[in-house]
Amino acid sequence: MEKCLVECTVTWTGGAGTRSAMGFVAETGSGHVLTMDGAPDAAKPENGGANLAPRPMETVLAGTGGCTAYDVVLILKRGRHDVRGCSVQLTSERADTDPKVFTRIHMHFKVTGRGIPAAAVERAIAMSHDKYCSASIMLGKTAKITTSFELVEA
Repeated sequence: MEKCLVECTVTWTGGAGTRSAMGFVAETGSGHVLTMDGAPDAAKPENGGANLAPRPMETVLAGTGGCTAYDVVLILKRGRHDVRGCSVQLTSERADTDPKVFTRIHMHFKVTGRGIPAAAVERAIAMSHDKYCSASIMLGKTAKITTSFELVEA
């Protein structure tokens, strides 16, 4: 069985003469670019960012939301449900000390469609978190993950 490889190169863009001392650009194996930056540090500006892009841990959270929303839409479509929209709002808490891992994550899904049974949405979310979303399954090793959803008739 072949291994699934995911590649990414992250390059520091900070340094003398740049707007942010802690800026980074990630180029993914699929050829896309994502910028990241650190939070400003008033006490030590040379160690902080300039708030020009998301923080690295925010991108981890965003990637997890994208992973699970992808699953939910795909599962509903495969079930021949008339899904027309899906968003997920993630709120999280992190540990106070290093490594500041996520300790709690709540995901609130808003699924829009026609005639989609609530049980189908609940099942799709559960399948994503129990079987398919590698990001949330990974984060579930350190964080208590909870979910909720609302169903909007379109």
